[in-house]
Amino acid sequence: MAEPKAPTNQLNIDLPEEVAEGTYANLAVIAHSNSEFVVDFLRLVPNVPKAKVKSRIILTPQHAKRLLRALAENIQKFETQFGPIQETEPNGGGIPPIGFTPTAQA
Repeated sequence: MAEPKAPTNQLNIDLPEEVAEGTYANLAVIAHSNSEFVVDFLRLVPNVPKAKVKSRIILTPQHAKRLLRALAENIQKFETQFGPIQETEPNGGGIPPIGFTPTAQA
């Protein structure tokens, strides 16, 4: 008699075409409360004083920490394969730093 197979840790992911195209963002604004992290991804265009939120992701603190670890792991793998990622000066291009406190309108 064959032994039962152990369940696999596979996740079936549906990626709609409009989401698969992605959305370009060059700025992230992060806020948090005691129960969630809110990450707004924005597109800042040179010489335009207003940035538009392109996507908002809301995470539990636990998922935010998992995302932090996953990003760190993937950056390490990227740099192993392609070399160090060169960072620009904190405000060299006039772009506010990630995590700054914006004046926003909903």
